[in-house]
Amino acid sequence: MTEPQGIESAARFERARRKAILDDLIGLIRGRSPDLLSFEAVQAALSARQQIESRTPETIPLDKIVGSVGRYRDFTREFLPRESVNPQRWKAIDAMLHAQAGLPPIEVYQVGDVYFVRDGHHRVSVARANGLKEIEAYVTRIETPVPLTKDTRPEDLVLKAAYANFLRQTKLDQLRPDVDLEVTEPGSYDELIQHIMVHRHYLGLEQQREIPWEEAVTSWYDKVYLPVAAAIWASDIMEQFPNRTAADLYLWVCRHREEIAAETGEVPPPVVAVSTLAEEKAAEKEGPARVVQTVKRALTSPKTDDLTAAAAKNLSEK
Repeated sequence: MTEPQGIESAARFERARRKAILDDLIGLIRGRSPDLLSFEAVQAALSARQQIESRTPETIPLDKIVGSVGRYRDFTREFLPRESVNPQRWKAIDAMLHAQAGLPPIEVYQVGDVYFVRDGHHRVSVARANGLKEIEAYVTRIETPVPLTKDTRPEDLVLKAAYANFLRQTKLDQLRPDVDLEVTEPGSYDELIQHIMVHRHYLGLEQQREIPWEEAVTSWYDKVYLPVAAAIWASDIMEQFPNRTAADLYLWVCRHREEIAAETGEVPPPVVAVSTLAEEKAAEKEGPARVVQTVKRALTSPKTDDLTAAAAKNLSEK
């Protein structure tokens, strides 16, 4: 390592260390973890299964490397070096990069849309500190029923694990491959299971037979969930709840229908329940009288039956 290069590498390392300290402080203040995802925690939570390992290097985006195998506490989410990182090794790799020697490919697991470093943590840290966008890697793909994205944080894993368990119970990812029932509230998956069980009970009474579990699951999804979801997609209500999912709103709408039924003696169709929930949200700033007026107007408004068509029309116009 030449002296000028050694000085530059040392300066880059010190900048990265200072930024790591700042990121940890900001994360503490905001309550948003700056840690990498632990591969072991993800594997346990999502029951991830190993797939075929590729020994042909691939170019992968550095910003999609969000986790580590065994070293998730040594670097921040941005792969900035913390105190436990060996500064001499980091600076030597930085010097190697600038000496045109090139860096050997790292080794990663791919889970969903993101990557976890098996070998090459310092190389990732150095590459990011130098402003690189991509890196060569040997990739082993891991199968999991629940998608991970680069925005997934350690605190999100509880909900991810609950979703994986829900899919194991229902097999909806196999029965309806395009299913997306992610929620943002703890306990919501238990509530969805209860909905399926109630639907199965009444379906059995209606047809005078024991309904197999998988039949009940698909019937609930096709005949109960999708009509409500279609009404949600056909409205603008998602814009009023930007941090919520369609499955969140499905549960809220179901509760809302029960409230309206208790007050009026009539169970409103999904379109009405969605419209009143949306208007109530908009009316919150205008006081209780506006909310009552909104509910009364919605109950007397024409009822749209073709929810799927309404959703399709709405989506085509956006």
